[in-house]
Amino acid sequence: MPVLVNGSAGLLDPLDRGLQYGDGLFETMAVQDGRARFLASHLGRLDAGARRLAMPSPDPEHLSAQISAAWPHGRGVVKLFWTRGVAGRGYRPPASPQPTCIAAGFAWPEWPASAWSEGIRLRYCRTRLGNNAALAGIKHLNRLEQVLARAEWSDERIAEGLMLDHLGQVISGTQSNLFAVIDGLLLTPALDQCGVDGVMRRAFWRWAAGNGITVAEASLRPEALETATEIFVTNALIGAWPVRELAGKPVPAGSYAGRFNSWLAEQR
Repeated sequence: MPVLVNGSAGLLDPLDRGLQYGDGLFETMAVQDGRARFLASHLGRLDAGARRLAMPSPDPEHLSAQISAAWPHGRGVVKLFWTRGVAGRGYRPPASPQPTCIAAGFAWPEWPASAWSEGIRLRYCRTRLGNNAALAGIKHLNRLEQVLARAEWSDERIAEGLMLDHLGQVISGTQSNLFAVIDGLLLTPALDQCGVDGVMRRAFWRWAAGNGITVAEASLRPEALETATEIFVTNALIGAWPVRELAGKPVPAGSYAGRFNSWLAEQR
């Protein structure tokens, strides 16, 4: 697992604010021969997150070089971190931060082909997402809610867990965005109060628009989701996984996930 810290195989300073406070952002990207799929979207989201957190914006060319260096050959995953950098004790950000860039390369995960062909099992998580419009949508480093949620099950037959906010509205999976067809409408949860606006979520939205398919954001509650005639989840690595079972109940098969994955296979 190659790891580069500011462009070299160094060590992370223990006083980095990303480690001290989760003061930073990250992107997880599918990479083929040093090139990240949907790179512009990943870097655009990283830049938007940096501006939201009042951090210096990263240089796209520098980040692209770090991604290539972290996984130069074959198919893999690169996780890119952008933190506010090293500083002393205290929450107040430094006046002139020197950001830290970390690029870590990983082998491609070995998921069963049935996740795409047959669909996955999905459960609800007890852990709730806290609403905070200041952080909603961006992929910041504070992921303890997802850590606690993912620790709730060890059954390998269950691929993902759905997280609700404190109002009981369905927001997302622990590592994915959610889409559902309910009463003939293709819906995805609104993310203005919590959740991550995923790059693959945006890619699906663009694909749908290009094919004359309307997607709408909505407030979804479990009882509405359980009437869905199709459910699927998306993220930057899996593309779209159809859901065949939700909380032990079967979910009808649909076509959106498969059609989107066919288009995705042609993207570079």
